[in-house]
Amino acid sequence: MSTKTTNEFGGEFGGITLLGKAHSLSALFIVLLRATIGGMILFAGLGKVTGEAFDASGYLVHAPAAASPVSGLYAAMGSTPWFVEFANVFVPATQLLIGAALITGAFVRLAALGGAMQMTLFYLGGWSGDFLALFDSTLVYAVVFLTVAAFGAGRVLGLDAYIEQIQVGGQALVERVPALRYVLG
Repeated sequence: MSTKTTNEFGGEFGGITLLGKAHSLSALFIVLLRATIGGMILFAGLGKVTGEAFDASGYLVHAPAAASPVSGLYAAMGSTPWFVEFANVFVPATQLLIGAALITGAFVRLAALGGAMQMTLFYLGGWSGDFLALFDSTLVYAVVFLTVAAFGAGRVLGLDAYIEQIQVGGQALVERVPALRYVLG
């Protein structure tokens, strides 16, 4: 026989209290969400490493010229050889690391924040200025990454639940180093 607990969550934002109760399947779906978004970015990185040679300059230089508030910055980065070489390594490497971390449930908050940041940069670089294009897939991906981080999805069938409890000097790791709560979870 199992004991049931109420899965309540909530917070206060701008003077408005938000309260909710999670369904019994919520834990399963947060694991599926974590693994799915992790697999999506892992395979994006694998495609860049194993497929045709990845070149970030095309994306950076051809970001919409007038619409995106960062198009000038992206064009400047795309015309800077050392930055393009850096991006050609950094983008696929971080996609592989983020994907592996999310799939295994290790360092989930750090990985999800990295994924959200990458998607936000892709979103800003690809924004055409069209009102209907405000809600494209990269923005949705950024929100999914943030959702995975907010729910501490690494604690559900993930390595973060074990990493947090590693004993260091007779204390659980996150008790000894509380700042790790922002990285794990």
